[in-house]
Amino acid sequence: MPAAGSATGSGTAEWYRHFGTVDAPGSSPCYADWSLHIADDPGLIARIDEWPYNKRQPLLMLAAARFLGAKVSPYPEFRRFLDGHWDEVSRTVMSRATQTNEVGRCATLLPSLAAIAAGESRPLALIEVGASAGLALFPDRYSYEFDDGSSVTRLGPVPFGELPGGPGKIPNAASGLPEPPVLRCRTAGPVPLPDSLPEVVWRAGIDLNPLDVQDPDDVAWLEALVWPEQEFRRERLRRAIAVAREAPPLLVAGDLNEQLLPLAGQAPAEAALVVFHSAVMGYLSADGRSRFRAAMQALTKDRGCHWLSNEGETVIIQEDGSAVVPEMDPGRLRGNFLLLHNGQPVAITGPHGQSLDWL
Repeated sequence: MPAAGSATGSGTAEWYRHFGTVDAPGSSPCYADWSLHIADDPGLIARIDEWPYNKRQPLLMLAAARFLGAKVSPYPEFRRFLDGHWDEVSRTVMSRATQTNEVGRCATLLPSLAAIAAGESRPLALIEVGASAGLALFPDRYSYEFDDGSSVTRLGPVPFGELPGGPGKIPNAASGLPEPPVLRCRTAGPVPLPDSLPEVVWRAGIDLNPLDVQDPDDVAWLEALVWPEQEFRRERLRRAIAVAREAPPLLVAGDLNEQLLPLAGQAPAEAALVVFHSAVMGYLSADGRSRFRAAMQALTKDRGCHWLSNEGETVIIQEDGSAVVPEMDPGRLRGNFLLLHNGQPVAITGPHGQSLDWL
């Protein structure tokens, strides 16, 4: 068995091995199996290494293959698919990005959003950086089930303005509105679950290449980014897309560090501004993260903005270079995200919104 990265010394094999041993198990046996086999396949690693570094990531390559029709299968069959479609896979990888729009993360953000709205006694204005198609900008339109192991708390969406159904009604086929996805989340610790959903009066997002919920190819790409065995995620994605199509959010194309402050200036002054992001900081350089941190600190000071960061622990570093929670057992964060409110850790979250462990 070749050593990780031995094909070219690039570290690509180790990247796939890590994905197959840490990220994928428990979520996708297929992706775990494919990734581990790819890590031990020097010929395929050499092909992947012909792409720019930021295009070699496992999820992007696997999603490109799925987008083109690769089925869940043993690795030899998948390898034959790649051999027969490699030019198409390469074109898709070069033209697309991992823009997973995981609406399940709204469940892990909701308690913080509701607490901000309650504390400010104002509705919310939301900005998501790395927004993809903007589906996470509708936390007030989705339904939720929080399970602490002994009881389930259910919350329903608040319809936009004067939409049919009246206040507090859940949109459904009878009301003429799309039925929202139900976001289920396991909880642990003293999670401040809200009694109702916060009011959102303005929503906007920033992305290098925003996806359009009206574009069939963009929708197909979003579905390809859902891991193979997770049909429940694919179904809730489709429902979230139907919700977003009713009133698409403002999406701005560009670098988040260039677009953030001008976009924040458009938010209504009467609303509490919240800037949030999930699984985005890993795509920025150290300098880019530093610039973003400075911009957020300015916004929180000058505008009273709230900052919700929901990221893997390896990219959440304080200004002095130290880890955010050095006293925490690293195993507790392994494979999870850390949710911070204005730089302070508040919860450990499942990367797809499946769990919320309040600190």
